Amino acid sequence: MTKLIEVLMQEHQEILRFTDKMEELCLAFMEHNLFDEQAFRDGIQFIREFADKAHHQKEERLLFRVMTEELGTVAVNLVQHGMLVEHDQARLYVSELENAVNAYSQSPSSTSKLWVITNAMAYCAHLRRHAEKEDAAVYPFALRSLSKATLERLDEEFAAEQR
Repeated sequence: MTKLIEVLMQEHQEILRFTDKMEELCLAFMEHNLFDEQAFRDGIQFIREFADKAHHQKEERLLFRVMTEELGTVAVNLVQHGMLVEHDQARLYVSELENAVNAYSQSPSSTSKLWVITNAMAYCAHLRRHAEKEDAAVYPFALRSLSKATLERLDEEFAAEQR
């Protein structure tokens, strides 16, 4: 295990804990009509700042870049047509969630409530599957396939970014 991949997997655990909290918000909204606007907005901010800006960007700048440079077509397909597409899909769910929260805040309706819950839960389901794929398949593939020297270089780049 490299430090970079270890940190990425730890970050997945934090993101998964967040999806559980988001699910609880949706259940409270659905079952008890408790719309905690600030909690949804805080969730959107967490997703954008941590899950996307910190975590996904770390994958894209470091690990995925090296995988596509060094591991050929299989890695290019896995990264460009798999993981990067899923990152973009997550961004779309968050954008649509924000639109739905704004719509419900301005004019509460059953339709806007449905769209808040739909997009929040779509994001949660998507990220749960995505994290599982990366932890179970993408990261082990990188660890098996990248050279020891490349993995060490990645950890050095990661450490330099943390300073």
